[in-house]
Amino acid sequence: QLNEKEIAEIRRRFNPQKTNITSIHGSFVNDRREIIAEFTLPLATLTQDETEAVLSVLKKLLSGTPSKNLIDIEFTNEQVLHGEEHKRLLRLRDSSLDDEAALKSLCADITETVRVEGSYLILSAVDHYDVFTYREDGKKDEDSTELFNYFVCGIFPVKTSKPQLSFTAFENTFKNIVANSVVSAPLLGFMFPSFDDRAANIYNTLFYTKDASSDNSEIIDRLFKAEPPMPAAEQHEVFSSLLKEATADESNLEIIKNFRDEIGDMITEHKESRERERLTVSCDDICDILSSSDVKDEKIEGFRKGFNESFGEKTRLDPQNLVETKRLELKNADISIKINPERGELVKTQVIDGVKYILIRADEEIEVNGVPINIE
Repeated sequence: QLNEKEIAEIRRRFNPQKTNITSIHGSFVNDRREIIAEFTLPLATLTQDETEAVLSVLKKLLSGTPSKNLIDIEFTNEQVLHGEEHKRLLRLRDSSLDDEAALKSLCADITETVRVEGSYLILSAVDHYDVFTYREDGKKDEDSTELFNYFVCGIFPVKTSKPQLSFTAFENTFKNIVANSVVSAPLLGFMFPSFDDRAANIYNTLFYTKDASSDNSEIIDRLFKAEPPMPAAEQHEVFSSLLKEATADESNLEIIKNFRDEIGDMITEHKESRERERLTVSCDDICDILSSSDVKDEKIEGFRKGFNESFGEKTRLDPQNLVETKRLELKNADISIKINPERGELVKTQVIDGVKYILIRADEEIEVNGVPINIE
């Protein structure tokens, strides 16, 4: 699987001084989902600023968080050997997007499947990367032993800006800026093949979605005939429901804080270890944390059953999709309390005279709407 370091390495390719991208292939799709223009634009015909702008917008196809915005799509052995969708991807890569029939077929599948309000561009570009190696002393060796040929393809909404008033200093006068068509950041896209262990992996493609909560199963099925993983937002929702059920009869604030702290420590340790593989957790890992928080055995078994039914018995999940580790917030319909995630011990729950309370220790000065208050 592609890790963040390898993603960053490919992102750095989208620079006029580093890239081997020579042209952009594009199709303009109108608001009736009709392709009304097709073009191949050599970058040599653009100015330096225009080239940087084009590469910058393409680079956004590799932005966001792995497993949320950047999703590994895996192909089976059967697909790689006989699948028409996989053959089309190879034809596009190996021809440097010059296979007209394959490119038209890809764009047709996109226009028939993608639902975008208004007009958009389908932009594609191919790059040939001489992958550098590292010497034994850890320094970069520019002598390449690996050539990574890949292409990116994305859907970029085109929006019309409003006419505006501008002041021209050199002429000391006002002028109207007419409405223009502006290319926005991509909604969807992919890179093929994936760049795993700093080499091409034709068994994977990297799919990009701007909205981590969106259901992209239709376009993924159409382009790749592959089963997409559950969207990150849905993973969080399902997991939260399972955790709620497992701790329903408990005074569970401490359990939830402990779970959050344990996951946060795992993420921190993994980052500090600089391991290549992305951090994932299994059902067993989660059950061990629940057990250490004194959740009852029968509740843990109920959680295990629900996890296996929802995600699959052998599924490993990205812990960042399951729990928010960078913030701690308590809220209901009427209140919202945000707490420094490192100071969870300041909060506890208690029943006083039959009434449920959230108690916050107030050792330091407290302000309400900017005004310090006294606690007698």
